[in-house]
Amino acid sequence: MTDTPAFPAFPPGFFFGAATASYQIEGAHDVGGRGPSIWDTYSRTPGKVANGDTGDVACDHYHRYPEDVALLKELGVDSYRFSIAWPRIQPTGSGPANAEGLDFYDRLVDELLASGIAPAATLYHWDLPQALEDTGGWRVRATAERFAEYTALVAERLVDRVPRWITLNEPFCSAFVGYAIGRHAPGAREGAGALAAAHHLLVGHGLAVQALRAAGAGEVGITLNPDRLLPATGSEADAGAVRRAETLHNEVWFDPLFAGRYPLHEDETWGELAREAAAHRREGDLDLIAAPLDFTGINYYRPITVTDAPFRDPEPATRTAVDIRVEETWRDDVRHTTMGWPVVPHTFTDLLVDLRRRYPAMPPLIITENGSAEADVVAADGQVHDSDRVEYLAGHLAAVADAVAAGVDVRGYYVWSLLDNFEWAYGYEQRFGIVRVDYQTLERLPKDSYHWYRQLIAAHRDRTAG
Repeated sequence: MTDTPAFPAFPPGFFFGAATASYQIEGAHDVGGRGPSIWDTYSRTPGKVANGDTGDVACDHYHRYPEDVALLKELGVDSYRFSIAWPRIQPTGSGPANAEGLDFYDRLVDELLASGIAPAATLYHWDLPQALEDTGGWRVRATAERFAEYTALVAERLVDRVPRWITLNEPFCSAFVGYAIGRHAPGAREGAGALAAAHHLLVGHGLAVQALRAAGAGEVGITLNPDRLLPATGSEADAGAVRRAETLHNEVWFDPLFAGRYPLHEDETWGELAREAAAHRREGDLDLIAAPLDFTGINYYRPITVTDAPFRDPEPATRTAVDIRVEETWRDDVRHTTMGWPVVPHTFTDLLVDLRRRYPAMPPLIITENGSAEADVVAADGQVHDSDRVEYLAGHLAAVADAVAAGVDVRGYYVWSLLDNFEWAYGYEQRFGIVRVDYQTLERLPKDSYHWYRQLIAAHRDRTAG
């Protein structure tokens, strides 16, 4: 590679990793006793996923994990963040553990440790057992209780070798993209149901933290995807749109976790829906949710510019939890990834600094996802020269370094993603990987971004050695 961006500098002890998620890469959907998840159901529903794609095969990581761990070893990462498929452990979401499912993660963890890579396990990255959705899903408290039981089963087997645990990944997407927007499984469009799901996800997190602590887990945290929200204009109306969007995107999670309260502006944002959802809250829930953590995972990709807008659905009886009179606007002044996301790295710094200011009780941060989907092509020389992705990563890593310099305690960074994979409702159209996957042959091909990231990690080690 030539003319590549400079490597940002990080303090000694800062670690680097790569991340994936079970449904996006594992495949083997009907192997080893695995039960169906909501994503198996959703992806088989006509019109829900681009091209009718499913995760049935994905990257076949279930069978090819030694090859993928070898790629991680060559990359030089300190840690690998993966997620555990709940339906592999409990095919129906309850009852005893499925031995074959636990055995797979046993093998993966041992392979990582033999390669000198620290495992980081995410317990829930959206693949809820379908049987639990059939009885209410995250709308009901029983699912949070089943989540704690599942957590205990996994921890009993793996806690001695997995040093870092993440309870939930992006509960915003589970609650609001899944139960309100309907673009993720289970594909619902609800109001109070989605807000109930948000609360029960947090209850499930709190119960899972208890289970992990009881099992003797080392580092325990949660991964959130806060958004940097910007007004389209200086108008009071757009300022109000940002106020409501802050509640929806950020405060519904951060306030209970790190400020010991429910969002201050929830009535202003949701009105009667908020009062309906509050009926699911019990005495002691805030204390449960706000149990101390060792780190907060932050996933970040782009800022969102918003403007005041009418309700999507003006009928109160059918209004969903995302109908808060806010509309996202397009930016003409910056490059966009193939996802249509604006590339504005300094907003990452702004977000991290602002979170630290607003939530002083929040534990140290780990960047658990950051990356970009780009129009990758295999060039005549047989390689993928993804210069846009390299530029994106360099800019956002520099933004993290700037936040550290400003006093934000950030301990590490996981690139999203190690592999091209099943990108949810986009199917296989969007490629986020630093390793290309040929979906016909399943051949892995490291891209220029893989080599750049490997060089950054090596340079960091050389600079901070001793």
